[in-house]
Amino acid sequence: MLIRKPDDIKSSEITDKKRYLNRRRFIQAAGLGAAGIGSGLLLPAMFGNMDEAHAAKKLEGFTKGKFGTDEPQTPLKDITSYNNFYEFGTDKGDPKRHSGSLKTRPWTVEVEGEVNKPRTFDIEELLKMPLEERVYRLRCVEAWSMVIPWIGFELSHLIKAVEPTNNAKYIQFVTLFDPEQMPGQRRGILDWPYVEGLRMDEAMNPLTIMGVGLYGEVMPNQNGAPIRLVVPWKYGFKSAKSIVKIRFVEEEPPTAWNMAAPQEYGFYSNVNPTVNHPRWSQASERRIGDFFRRKTLMFNGYEEQVAHLYKGMDLKKLY
Repeated sequence: MLIRKPDDIKSSEITDKKRYLNRRRFIQAAGLGAAGIGSGLLLPAMFGNMDEAHAAKKLEGFTKGKFGTDEPQTPLKDITSYNNFYEFGTDKGDPKRHSGSLKTRPWTVEVEGEVNKPRTFDIEELLKMPLEERVYRLRCVEAWSMVIPWIGFELSHLIKAVEPTNNAKYIQFVTLFDPEQMPGQRRGILDWPYVEGLRMDEAMNPLTIMGVGLYGEVMPNQNGAPIRLVVPWKYGFKSAKSIVKIRFVEEEPPTAWNMAAPQEYGFYSNVNPTVNHPRWSQASERRIGDFFRRKTLMFNGYEEQVAHLYKGMDLKKLY
């Protein structure tokens, strides 16, 4: 198993979203302009075309959620270029480099198991769920973090739609397995497809969402398009990406990293600064774009909302 630590990123190198997009469009337009001088292309027309293309990625109809943080948000370019998505490679830049091959339409999510109304949702149906923008922290075991303006819907909405039986104690999430589209799956890094799981009360917690976008746009491929799990009080690897199946089960389901390295990755995977990873401390973290480290917060800062879920549990054993 390969876990890489992030390279230092100077705060002076971080560009805010608006300035980054404007600079990118200028560079693209300048390049096209040089190639198109003889064909009568005009820069204003090119800027207009690029604006239309960019607008096509926008998500509509979402509201500002009541949950979240008012901390400064991580710039879009860092959120979309520094990722853990082993289906496309183990290097942090691999997902952006290699995920262009992923086709996210058509896309369906099959729901099965201990439910009264099993069904298959088309992604367009899921986009009609009550969408909210929620600025959540993302914390990774390698001791780096981000603040991301996710767009998604509460998982509880989907759960209620399929009516779980009394036997449904856990939910398992199964992601896409397609080595042609996901070249990282050609290597035996994990037992593909990637699978994750939650206890039912964790899944029903209002903080748990199914993410379909960020920064007002549809989810980029490298961030888990077209739909992923977002559980803000758990480490980032708990948030399964490119989900194709959801199973309601009675027994605790296997999860990808727990199967790969059970001594390092437990089922719960809650952010807990008092329990060190076997190879590094979890007591502090570095926010992408910051120079100094900061103290890691219990449950990633969501203790008030979720601590009751684990009352009476030994969180050093049930990690």
